Amino acid sequence: MLPTLLNRTTLLALLLVLGCATYSRAQQFVLFDVTFPFTKADADNAKPSQSHYYVKGDMLNAQRPKDWTAPVDYRNGTVHVRLEVLEKPAGGEPTTWSVCYIPVKGQNHGYGCIGISAYKEAGVHEQDIAMTKFWQNDDIVWSEGIKQMDLVIKDGTGTKAHTRPDPEKFFPTKVRMTLIQVSAGGKYDPKLVPNLPAAGEKK
Repeated sequence: MLPTLLNRTTLLALLLVLGCATYSRAQQFVLFDVTFPFTKADADNAKPSQSHYYVKGDMLNAQRPKDWTAPVDYRNGTVHVRLEVLEKPAGGEPTTWSVCYIPVKGQNHGYGCIGISAYKEAGVHEQDIAMTKFWQNDDIVWSEGIKQMDLVIKDGTGTKAHTRPDPEKFFPTKVRMTLIQVSAGGKYDPKLVPNLPAAGEKK
């Protein structure tokens, strides 16, 4: 009986360790959290590309992983996008942003972009996007990390907003955009994101 009991105890301990290891790999981190106004002049004068807002340097989380594939697998996880539209011209014109990952090392086209669902009004807009489903996600060498993010304001059809004959429907605007990377098998937890207002809290 004693060997059988020991075997069962050992098996239980092993399963517990494996379960904890699996749980520990379900992680998340904030890639960036930026608040910025954006005018027609900002869009026209953005360099090297118009309608772009560039998130780089210390605007990115300095603790982001270099390798997004291991030991924690973010490449096959999800990205939670929290877009807080603080100011937007009246009229309800559909607006969206392309959010592009600029890698340390790329291949083919050399970068990939998620598309944020179009919104018509100010407020908080959130969505989860699979990291293996967005445009050109395979053109990034994920094991080498991300060096920059490009945010591009567009209309509901994907046309850059500054090229529209009616830019006053899009500018000026002010947004807070937060990207949270969630590991494969994980679930976004807003309680782990610093400086987010609690549900129902007014800022």
